Amino acid sequence: MLGYTVRRLLEAIPIWIAITLIVFILMNIIPGDPVAQLMDARSGALDKHVIEQIREEWGLNDPLALQYLHFLKGAVVGDFGTSYQTRSGVTELLLERIPVTVSITVLGLIMAIVVGITIGVIGAYKRGTWIDSLVSSFSVSGVSIPSFFLGLILMYIFAVKFKILPSSGYQAGELKFLILPAATLGLAVSGVIARITRSSMIDVLKHDFITTAYSKGISSLRITVLHALKNALPPIMTIIGVQMGLLLSGAVITETIFGLPGIGRLLIDSILQRDLPTVQGCVVFIATVFLLVNLLTDLCCRWIDPRIKVEA
Repeated sequence: MLGYTVRRLLEAIPIWIAITLIVFILMNIIPGDPVAQLMDARSGALDKHVIEQIREEWGLNDPLALQYLHFLKGAVVGDFGTSYQTRSGVTELLLERIPVTVSITVLGLIMAIVVGITIGVIGAYKRGTWIDSLVSSFSVSGVSIPSFFLGLILMYIFAVKFKILPSSGYQAGELKFLILPAATLGLAVSGVIARITRSSMIDVLKHDFITTAYSKGISSLRITVLHALKNALPPIMTIIGVQMGLLLSGAVITETIFGLPGIGRLLIDSILQRDLPTVQGCVVFIATVFLLVNLLTDLCCRWIDPRIKVEA
């Protein structure tokens, strides 16, 4: 297991470097001068001499290869440079925004797991009935409805129509501001989890040990929940790991819709302002979390099902 973990970490390194390179290239081919945009926004006048001084100070006159090496060197130790807009460290900005993003992501993931697995198990248990058809329809809807549209629907129902929850904003320690954003993320992902759970459960229910359990007089509900679900977990865990990364990317849109001060909103604002260090820092952080979550998912699958062979 240790050898497998080390090998996966080593395999992730070139992927991580490739991500940093792609982000750096994309941000540098976007039209517009970030220094000119900053000066225009603050003073309304463009002083070419001042702009040139700032470009030299920020290293924007260096060759792109040298700029990338400086960025990569800092990113390795968690230093993403200084924000062009706020003149604060990008790492400090990320640390301020992480709690909000982690809160809605974890809460959304919990909702997705509970709803998705429960509905998937019910669909497998009631296979071929109208309940199963309803579960399949829910799964398709969860995959098909865009998160921004689902967020607006939830906002209209619970914030505008019934005034149960706030439509936007954030206050630290107030759970009510996180429920709608988390539900927006969780309901979309729960459809995928429900679909995989149902499919995996139906496949496991065809195995001989399930037939043996039935022959011993064990109730079908107990067989479905205790015997089949345990053996169906590896593919479910895999899709949960993938969806965890997608939840982080979905937070970009969700945080913007609900006005949450998280990493997603910081990323959108930084793109609009051409704040290159902040954009690069946000994307690299999200990519790093995605890679780590995938690794942890593989290790969890191996721990849950020892039949999965792992080569050292």
